Amino acid sequence: MHPAFSVVIFTSFAGAGYGMLFLLGLLAAARHHPADLRFNLASLVLTFTLMVVGLLSSTRHLKHPERAWRAFSQWRSSWLSREAVAVVLTFVPAGIFALAWLAFVRLEGIWTLFPLLSALGAVAVVACTAQIYASLRTIPEWHQPLVLPLYLAFALATGTLWVNAITWSFGVTAPFAPILALIALVVAWGLKLLYWRRIDGLKSETSTASATGLGRPGGVRTFDSPHAGVNYVMTEMGFRIGRRHARKLRRIALALGFLLPALGSLVMVLGSGPLGILAGWLAAAAGLAGVVVERWLFFAEARHVVMNYYRSQ
Repeated sequence: MHPAFSVVIFTSFAGAGYGMLFLLGLLAAARHHPADLRFNLASLVLTFTLMVVGLLSSTRHLKHPERAWRAFSQWRSSWLSREAVAVVLTFVPAGIFALAWLAFVRLEGIWTLFPLLSALGAVAVVACTAQIYASLRTIPEWHQPLVLPLYLAFALATGTLWVNAITWSFGVTAPFAPILALIALVVAWGLKLLYWRRIDGLKSETSTASATGLGRPGGVRTFDSPHAGVNYVMTEMGFRIGRRHARKLRRIALALGFLLPALGSLVMVLGSGPLGILAGWLAAAAGLAGVVVERWLFFAEARHVVMNYYRSQ
């Protein structure tokens, strides 16, 4: 599939933002965070910035953004519609949570309900985003049971890195936080390695015969090209990336998204002060950059089965 950069930014940035919202919701409900208004404000600004940047980026992929409201009408059958509904339903408790957190600094009583609802909403949004792709049977690389846990794991990993960077900047240097980040990174990238191994071994269940409906597999071959030139379907559905380039990008994604954040988290565990704070921010930035590369590959390495019709080209 042709990797639209707007969707790449949406899934990576919004995923990190919702990962942060999930963690901050749990921290606020448990009152396990610095009693500092500046911490609350900085955390919320970064969280909502990541989410909004991602959501705004997704609208650039629409040919007619003014019709985006229609996405809400098909929630019974469309994961895209369910995602849109989940986003709106999540922003309501998240907005109340943000205002209450800024007003009271620490939440008690009924107010702890809103960060918990925000955390649940964050999980729902990321899950709906993953299901948009996992539900497409026509794209074997996406129609995989690993896609949903991958999206959730990467959102948690990147969200944890950013929350760590902020908390350490405000003097909270609990070693278990970067250790949690390390665990999340290992889980996310371990799942990604399994995913890459799985799609590398995929064998198409369709053929020119099944694509045209003209006969048994192996018994039909094309006499001439379907088109004299390149068309929209071939450009969008049959984007090709060389195996050599894909492997190089996979290594870059691993280096940025796993090795550098893991190294930064280890530095945070071993030392505090300015070095630990710097390591935390660099780990968060590298982790998000690595997910951007990973997400570009997620789209670039996917191939729609309709391209079997154009196999002769």
